[in-house]
Amino acid sequence: MISTSARLLRLVSLLSSRPSWTCGELADTMAVTERTVRRDVARLRELGYGVESDPGPWGGYRLRAGARVPPLVLDDEEALAVAVGLREAALSGVLGGDQAALSALLKLRQVLPRRIAERLGEMDAAFVHTARVDEPQIAPGMLLELAGACRRAERIHLSYRDRAGKATVRDVDPYRLVHTGRRWYFVARDVTRDEWRTFRADRVAEIRSTGRPVELIDPPDPALLVSRSMASSAYPLYVTIRLPMPLDQARRLIPPTVGIHRPDGPDATVVDIGGPDADGLAGYLLSLATPLRVLSPDGVREALLRRTRELYEDNADGRSW
Repeated sequence: MISTSARLLRLVSLLSSRPSWTCGELADTMAVTERTVRRDVARLRELGYGVESDPGPWGGYRLRAGARVPPLVLDDEEALAVAVGLREAALSGVLGGDQAALSALLKLRQVLPRRIAERLGEMDAAFVHTARVDEPQIAPGMLLELAGACRRAERIHLSYRDRAGKATVRDVDPYRLVHTGRRWYFVARDVTRDEWRTFRADRVAEIRSTGRPVELIDPPDPALLVSRSMASSAYPLYVTIRLPMPLDQARRLIPPTVGIHRPDGPDATVVDIGGPDADGLAGYLLSLATPLRVLSPDGVREALLRRTRELYEDNADGRSW
């Protein structure tokens, strides 16, 4: 004879599998009496499940969407499908809230039966996430490890390689993961330097927990920190421009991940933008298709004027190529 808990889980699974069941059908399927079915339905209602019933000999039971979220019952294939879906949502950013998808996946994997966790691990090893040409690959397992570190709020040893390929190991206090649409960034406090840092998640080689809990005092806005870090990355050349528009409008035109903005009165904004060379920066400024003034350097201003003259000359006589 199965336990009451197992019987309740079986009842929820049956009610979820089709729109309606009669009491007799449930009793026959579960090999119990109709009185037991009615008693178990009452227990489910106490637990918060919205089980509705219709009176009469042809009436039955059905589940409805309730205001509360009761315990969810999934079979092996359903649990695997949900885990894979959450992983892909986190990698692709399709849901927007990547942190929520990662958090949900982390919680799910912690309670998955071993047989399902092993199958998911096999799929992680076999599947390849198709990225853009310039987008680095990162293993889903590493994302989960970093998300788990943030959730546990424990200091970790972080093995990391910087852009030059130099390997370091440092103690950090994890805080958040940020997805920019191109890459994942790990935001943490560098213990030795006593400052907040951003780390490219695809450059993290390994993390090891120290078991030491930490309490983060006045943590930064993680998305803003990543944006500023990306915008201030070391470029060979920087251009400073003035846009005749308020700060909010300028940030919509030039994302914070591209430039560092500062207001210049209520109706203008100064932006610093890094790039590979003067010609590349001039091309980007032209692509903005908006009035602007190059404040410095002269090389970018001259490259912009040259490109503008070439564009004018190519179109001045109205000839087609």
